Amino acid sequence: MRRIFFTIIIVSSFVNIYGQTRSELEEQRKKTLEEITYVDNLLKNTEKQKSESLNSLRILGNKVNLRESIISGMGQEISMLNERIDINRIAIDMMETDLQELKEEYSRTIINSYKSKKINPEIVYILSARDFNQGYKRLKYLQQISKFRRNESEAILELKAEIEGTKERLENDLERISDLQHKEVQQKELLQSEEKRKQKAVKNLGNKEKQLKKELEDKKIVAERIEKAIARIIEEDRKKSINNELTPEQKLIGEDFSTNKGRLPWPVEKGIITNHFGVHRHPVLKYVTENNFGIEITSAGKTAARSIFKGEVTAITAISGANMTVIIKHGSYLSVYTNLVNVKVKKGDKVDTKQVIGEVYQDPSANYNSTIKFMIFEKQYLDPELWIAKN
Repeated sequence: MRRIFFTIIIVSSFVNIYGQTRSELEEQRKKTLEEITYVDNLLKNTEKQKSESLNSLRILGNKVNLRESIISGMGQEISMLNERIDINRIAIDMMETDLQELKEEYSRTIINSYKSKKINPEIVYILSARDFNQGYKRLKYLQQISKFRRNESEAILELKAEIEGTKERLENDLERISDLQHKEVQQKELLQSEEKRKQKAVKNLGNKEKQLKKELEDKKIVAERIEKAIARIIEEDRKKSINNELTPEQKLIGEDFSTNKGRLPWPVEKGIITNHFGVHRHPVLKYVTENNFGIEITSAGKTAARSIFKGEVTAITAISGANMTVIIKHGSYLSVYTNLVNVKVKKGDKVDTKQVIGEVYQDPSANYNSTIKFMIFEKQYLDPELWIAKN
């Protein structure tokens, strides 16, 4: 009996754990598919252009990564289903063996009971006791035998139901695997098509080496201008305070900002990261690297820029090649928003988390998609992806 219930507990526990993990995988897959749909809209916009652009290549690369994520998740779920199928098959074998043993034991008990009653009926068995105490013990013994039979009968029924339920789950899992494998094949075909498109875009852009080098040089110049603007702010702050210390309010804001690392909202409500932080290889130019002090987020159509945390607008400056830049101070931290138009705040304004500070410039050459350059600074440039929430 112990082995029966031990088997049932193991199977039930695995079903519950898998159920939670499967729902998590399905939720993640749903979000990823929604993001792919959003990326598709961005790509449809760029398809209207007559020529490929570096940003459209990055958008396409983002889609390829999302597609690979879906395929990986499907593979993970298939693997988990196979593990559950193996466990369920082992459990069915164990339970069917136990069921057979229970049936045989129950059958022997019934036969023995029948023989005992025929030879020595229960009432005679009790009345033939030598005294009241022995008669009472015989009565309790007969009651225990009766209870045992009922328990055996209930265990048989329970085990039968558990076997049927396990077999049903096994069949459902097999159907689920078949469905996932079919969808996995579809996703792999889409991935193959997207990778071919990406390779074609790389090839087309490779023929524009001179133009790409100029764009890269222009970006470096813009980055230097932003660096100078930040350096100027730091110097101004230093001059304001002899000891270069923060006020108690500024210290508190800075501590809150730091505490919320990894949970801060995005500087735009919706978008995809098309350029990451740090030094990385150029997607087209061989032997060329980029050093990005922030991240670039591309959004479809008109997009509002918003503060990622409460703070004070410490600078608004026009930067050639990058429209307007807004810098917000959060204690000892600075958040920088570049490529804005229609700025809605002014220097010295106190802003709240998610407050709109302007609009991201819509690029006519990219069919009016919007790309914001976003940075976080505290003694040095920090990777914004480590600070903002996972999308």
